[in-house]
Amino acid sequence: QVQLVESGGGLVQPGGSLRLSCAASGSIFSILGMGWYRQAPGKQRELVAGIRSGGSTNYADFVKGRFTISRDNAKNTVYLQMKSLKPEDTAVYYCKATVELRTGGSSLYWGQGTQVTVSS
Repeated sequence: QVQLVESGGGLVQPGGSLRLSCAASGSIFSILGMGWYRQAPGKQRELVAGIRSGGSTNYADFVKGRFTISRDNAKNTVYLQMKSLKPEDTAVYYCKATVELRTGGSSLYWGQGTQVTVSS
């Protein structure tokens, strides 16, 4: 019913920047919250940043001041601007969205993930 497609991952040197995008499509009436999570090898998936429909945001302590989450409601897209990247930011980054469906009700969806590797 709803698909989330992430893009923008890749290999970057320490101190570099990347911008991730996540576009939602399908039977969408509205998108309530969107967020980015990440999962490094051998670790649990963790919240990176979230943004609500009204624009309020929250960040994990380990990215405050370095990452910025934003959204374009007209495009049903959420972005994650990442700066001052560190090797420990290496992970698969996942987009999550809570969607109100045209058919009624709401549900939570995940993207397929995009790899971010920070290495010299």
